[in-house]
Amino acid sequence: MAAALDMPVPAEWQALGLTPGLSLRVFGMRRSGNHAILSWLQRNAPGGRSVFLNNCKPGTDPLRNSRGIEINGAHASQNKAKRNLSAVTQEAGDGALFLVSYEDTSPAEFDVSRQPSGIFDEALFSHNVLIYRSFLNWSASLLKKIQGNPGFTLVRRNGIVLRTMDSYIRLLGLVRKAKESGLVAICYDRWVRSSDYRAERLQQLGLTAHDNSLGAVQSYGGGSSFQKQASSAAELETDKRWQQMRCDAEYQALLHLAARDRALLDELDGLFPEDAAFLRAVAKTQPLPRGESL
Repeated sequence: MAAALDMPVPAEWQALGLTPGLSLRVFGMRRSGNHAILSWLQRNAPGGRSVFLNNCKPGTDPLRNSRGIEINGAHASQNKAKRNLSAVTQEAGDGALFLVSYEDTSPAEFDVSRQPSGIFDEALFSHNVLIYRSFLNWSASLLKKIQGNPGFTLVRRNGIVLRTMDSYIRLLGLVRKAKESGLVAICYDRWVRSSDYRAERLQQLGLTAHDNSLGAVQSYGGGSSFQKQASSAAELETDKRWQQMRCDAEYQALLHLAARDRALLDELDGLFPEDAAFLRAVAKTQPLPRGESL
């Protein structure tokens, strides 16, 4: 026991200002329910104590390149944290839950020569977590969000969606192999529907359930793109997003492109077969009205 007490504290924990009890690194595409799940993890942190570094820059040390910070579930000063991180985090104390999140990327984008967290010691993360969502609802939500940027042209909007879709495909590839790779995968669709599923994932991560509800709608990314007035996540109709967008011409065009992506269909077959079947039906239809040509 004395030998364990004499072990040097890793430089990362010295910089953080505390030694976490559990450290989780979370990956997911935008509009995949990332912040709803991250809030849930914080609400179930030991004693409610947590440090959350939001939307870190991929390939760099998260202690230096996060785009937001929360302590014990409340927003903290990002400017102060940049000057003196430990002065901000020390309130959480030793044994707190440490959360690091990355958006629009996954471990699939990296290799041994370039790690997701740069020089940060990979061994210090207790688990790597993958958050994913059904393709039809995810793509509808992402496009709806991007359409809310008046400065974006149609070309720019669709360029963002297609590039992100490429990362989404590779993320699903990791999800299929999660168990054998030691990754913890959380499906947002199932997470919303089932309290039992949520409880199972908390247990898998080594957390005790204190608040297994869906919680409040998170303000990150402007909240819901469809239901701006909703305050409780239980009010959100997250399983109906693609139906709400199906008459949108841009979304229809996106579906026609997606329906012809063999790699996407292969991944969806194993995880979201209903989405794959719908896209195959789309592929049998013509993008232009019958009898018309360019």
